[in-house]
Amino acid sequence: MDAPTPTGTLFGMTATDFGTLLAALATLATLYALYAVMTVRDPMAKRVKALNERREQLKAGITASTAKRRAKLVNKNQTTDQMRSFLTSLKVLQDDQLKDAQIRLAQAGIRSKDWAVAVIFGRMIMPILIGGTAAILLYAVGIYPEWGGAKRFMAFAGALLLAYKAPDLFIDNKIAKRSAAIRKGLPDALDLLVICAEAGLTVDAAFSRVARELGRAYPELGDEFQLTAIELSFLTERRMAFENLATRVKLDAVKGVVTTMIQTEKYGTPLASALRVLSAEFRHERMMRAEEKAARLPAIMTVPLILFILPTLFVVILGPAACSISTAF
Repeated sequence: MDAPTPTGTLFGMTATDFGTLLAALATLATLYALYAVMTVRDPMAKRVKALNERREQLKAGITASTAKRRAKLVNKNQTTDQMRSFLTSLKVLQDDQLKDAQIRLAQAGIRSKDWAVAVIFGRMIMPILIGGTAAILLYAVGIYPEWGGAKRFMAFAGALLLAYKAPDLFIDNKIAKRSAAIRKGLPDALDLLVICAEAGLTVDAAFSRVARELGRAYPELGDEFQLTAIELSFLTERRMAFENLATRVKLDAVKGVVTTMIQTEKYGTPLASALRVLSAEFRHERMMRAEEKAARLPAIMTVPLILFILPTLFVVILGPAACSISTAF
């Protein structure tokens, strides 16, 4: 006697069809993962090429090598000049403010100085646009008629404050992420610098070698070290290259490394021993941060444990007993 065939379907598909579809999706995901692993690219190759091109341009005294790049640069400068002239006409563009914006953009990994003018321009324009839109929606259109005068004013003030602080919040977020990535790879970079110094390499060659070795794992740190190596090769004073590194990276650890490098350059002290001590300190600091996060984990897990795990555990343990009691009565 033949077994009965299942007749239940969902969206016109049986369980066998769903299993076949899931197997096909799993196969495609596996093939995509293999393709992504086999075709991985070096993130430092493009950055090193751009930095080397910039070094050649600085040595030759030119700003662009092709007509296309020159036209793009001219267009960007025209837009920046228009913003600059508009801000200057309103007397809101100050040199110290512009320099501070350039430093913060460099710490966020944005090399172009034209963006500093755009940031200051955005601080002035965005409150007008977003605040004006909020005022029209709240007072003229009346999108929330049930709100009182105080609530409408608080919403308007919040929109103004958020619009004014939006560029700074974006830059601060990028600075924090980039600083965390650089802090993570700094002990390994110092260990490689110690090896290069003991092998007899010069400082600029050691920085370039470390940037090439750590470029895949820590592209932000490799980018900064490669730029420092390039500046060491053409700047008149090597101290300037180290000070630029401390300015571009918002980390006290990097400032300590820069101070050590400047002192070794000035007094001729052994570089390898000083860097070895710094590497040990930074590695210990990284371990202390990991232990601190691990110590905070039980307190952080208390709320999810109470809200999600314990109710499920009570249902699993007391559910059969409750069903047995209800059946008996």
